[in-house]
Amino acid sequence: MKKVCDFIARWMGLMVLLVAVLSLFVPASFVWIDTWVINPMLGVIMFGMGLTLSPHDFRIVLSRPKDILFGCLAQYTVMPLLAWLLTWMFSLPKEIALGVILVGCCPGGTASNVITYLAKGDLALSVGMTATSTLLAPLMTPLLVWLMAGTMVDVDTVGMLLSIVYVVIAPIVCGLLCQRFLPELTRRVTPYLPALSSIAIALVVGIIVSHNADRLLVGGLLVVVVVMAHNLLGLAIGFLVGHLLRLEKPKCVALSIEVGMQNSGLASSLAVLHFAAYPLATIPGAVFSVWHNISGALAAKLFQLSIDPEKKRLQEKSQP
Repeated sequence: MKKVCDFIARWMGLMVLLVAVLSLFVPASFVWIDTWVINPMLGVIMFGMGLTLSPHDFRIVLSRPKDILFGCLAQYTVMPLLAWLLTWMFSLPKEIALGVILVGCCPGGTASNVITYLAKGDLALSVGMTATSTLLAPLMTPLLVWLMAGTMVDVDTVGMLLSIVYVVIAPIVCGLLCQRFLPELTRRVTPYLPALSSIAIALVVGIIVSHNADRLLVGGLLVVVVVMAHNLLGLAIGFLVGHLLRLEKPKCVALSIEVGMQNSGLASSLAVLHFAAYPLATIPGAVFSVWHNISGALAAKLFQLSIDPEKKRLQEKSQP
């Protein structure tokens, strides 16, 4: 069973891509699942995150406040501003623009820690940034959406804040409590969580794409181009910010991945809950969920190849 789960987690990007293609061209495969299940599935993912967090992760935040501060500042400035700039450059329709902005204003994605680990980046910094940006999300995400999209649509900031608390923060707290009071159960289920999260992400993508397949087939190429640009620019600028701050390369890698990979499932969930009058607003989040897993895997390989020679060079330099 564990081998099957490891296989699912390893090939998450491909699985999400296959589900997206299937739900786009055969909508009946997922359209029978109602969109209300998106929130519980996102809650399951966040609960899993709570189970895997430990007191050590929070000590990292307290012991490295400068790194975490720089990372969160980059997270909540680079991606929202890129989203706003791309919607303006491509003159996106209001519904699509809203979806892109929602993605940009969300915290870091839960898959970023796995990608950082594969890329041989600073995993402790990645975990600390994910935890911190997620805990800040109830305040930062509604505020940023209101600033970026408030002139286009009515933004219920209080409602969004409460939704993020219910869908994100409460499951994480439940996971932490479960870890504290049921340690043996937590130890047993933890190895299966990456596979469970991967399946939940794939199902969220399948549901959203199948319910909007006809609209995607008409104007989907533009959405894909914007989403790809948003993600790739986020990865590049995140790395550049780390370089300008003179951080070590593993920290630059972690910063790049944390900035570029968003909790796009949350963006789609917020679109369903608070912007039902704009159904296309769910699409950028679904496309981002597919693409950032693919680009993340590719980026991890590139970073890995670039870090290994540098480590070898430093080791040779340190030898007498």
